[in-house]
Amino acid sequence: MHLEETALFDATPERTWSVLVDWERQASWMPDVAWIRVAGPDRGLGTRLVVRTKVFGIPSVTDRLVVTAWEPPAHLAIDHLGLVRGRGEWKVSAAEEGRTRFEWFEQLSLPLGAVGEAALRAYGPLQRAMLRRSIRNLRRLVERS
Repeated sequence: MHLEETALFDATPERTWSVLVDWERQASWMPDVAWIRVAGPDRGLGTRLVVRTKVFGIPSVTDRLVVTAWEPPAHLAIDHLGLVRGRGEWKVSAAEEGRTRFEWFEQLSLPLGAVGEAALRAYGPLQRAMLRRSIRNLRRLVERS
C-alpha cells in the first residue's frame, strides 16, 4: 500500500522538524499510535523506536522502527520492521512567505501474500484518513507560537 500526503504549515522548517522528531510526543498527534519509546540513547540516524499501534482504535500491535535517513531539518525516513513492513518518509522544505511544505510517504506491506494485501486494501481508506488527521493535528502543534 502506498500513501502520500502533502500540506503547507505556517511555521518554519526548523519548527516543524522539532515537533516531528519529538518521538515521545508523536502519540499526541498520531491517532493510530498509543505510545512511542526510544529504544536506546541515540537520536538521529540509527535510532530505534518501539511503537504501540492502534488498529481500529484499539492498541493492538507493537512495532519496531529504525531511522534510516536523518537530514535535519529536511528529510527523515524510517523502516517498519514489525508485523507491518515498509518505509515511511517525511520531507520538510521552505515554502513561500516563511511557510513549510510537509510531505509524508508510506510504502507498507503485510506478510501472508494475497491475504496480507487484501487486509491492507481493506484497511487502506481508514489508514489514509488517519494520515490526514495526523497532518491536521501536526499543523496545530507546529503553528502554535
